[in-house]
Amino acid sequence: MENQEQEIKQAQEPAMPEEPKKRSKAFVVVLAALVIGGGAFGISKYLHAQKHEETDDAQVEASISPVIPRIAGYVQEVRVQDNQDVKKGDTLLILDNRDLLIKVQQAEAALLAARNNLNVAEAATGASRANISSAQANISTIEAQIEAAKVTVWRTTEDYKRYANLVKDHSITQQQYEQALAAKQTAERQLQVLQEQKNAASRQTSAVASQSNATSQQIGVADATIRQREADLENARLNLSYSVVTAAEDGKVSKVNIQQGQFVQAGQMVFSVVSNKDMWVVANFKETQINKMKEGQLVIIHADAFPGHEFKAKLSSFSPATGARFSLLPPDNATGNFVKVVQRVPVKIEFAEPNDALIRQLRPGMNVYADVHLN
Repeated sequence: MENQEQEIKQAQEPAMPEEPKKRSKAFVVVLAALVIGGGAFGISKYLHAQKHEETDDAQVEASISPVIPRIAGYVQEVRVQDNQDVKKGDTLLILDNRDLLIKVQQAEAALLAARNNLNVAEAATGASRANISSAQANISTIEAQIEAAKVTVWRTTEDYKRYANLVKDHSITQQQYEQALAAKQTAERQLQVLQEQKNAASRQTSAVASQSNATSQQIGVADATIRQREADLENARLNLSYSVVTAAEDGKVSKVNIQQGQFVQAGQMVFSVVSNKDMWVVANFKETQINKMKEGQLVIIHADAFPGHEFKAKLSSFSPATGARFSLLPPDNATGNFVKVVQRVPVKIEFAEPNDALIRQLRPGMNVYADVHLN
């Protein structure tokens, strides 16, 4: 009974509050260190952002020269392999050129025929000019004969007049009179014949002159034909040279997607040659980042392929439009619901130390990190 009464009294008595636990000093130290460290980190990032603009939306770029045959034909030989180094002017592939050789021979034969036609025209022109000279000389001879015939007509006419007076007086015989009359008529007929010959010779000279003019024009036509045939021959030789496809610049061959015996069309890209000389970086900065960026500013490039290595570069130029404007389907905010999206502006960055050995190990398309130092 006594035990029960004691238990009842203890239950009725109010419970005494427990003493609060003492906080750990280590927790306070850690919390203070975190606050101080976070503040220092935030301040450092803020100060860094005032003098730097950074982006990881950047890639390495280089000149990529497409290998495109300028004529259609069957591939006779492929002289390069995947990832092979080539020099400018090295032969990459050869097309079957037998039909092109035939066209060159045809053009050469056509040119030879045109030159022969020119020689014939020149010879004909020379002969026509000689005929003109001969005809003119013939006219001169006839004119001299006409003058002589006129003298003969005058003499025979005077003789006839004298004999006509003498026959009336019976001083001469009738036969002598008739001989004088016949001489006079013969001289007149001879003069008439010579005049007709002169007219015929004049007409012949005019015809020869017209023929000479025609042949002279044929020389011009033949000369123009020669020029046309020379152009045809040059074009045939040019097409023949296109059967050998060479490298446009030094670089490395991409995957070769062409085989011997395959037919290729003119303008068809068969593979590419990636230049290993000039490389640059295209970084896509937000439009809100470029307000303090200027050409010529120092840029530090970090490549994912070479962590820990810094490539020094400089800001070269800004794109004239945002990257979205050059896409296949550029956005047009007037055609639908407008949602504002921060645009990115491509910025070209050139390496400042081209002799850096690691630059030659970069490949177009590699991801890099660009840090622009604002002045």
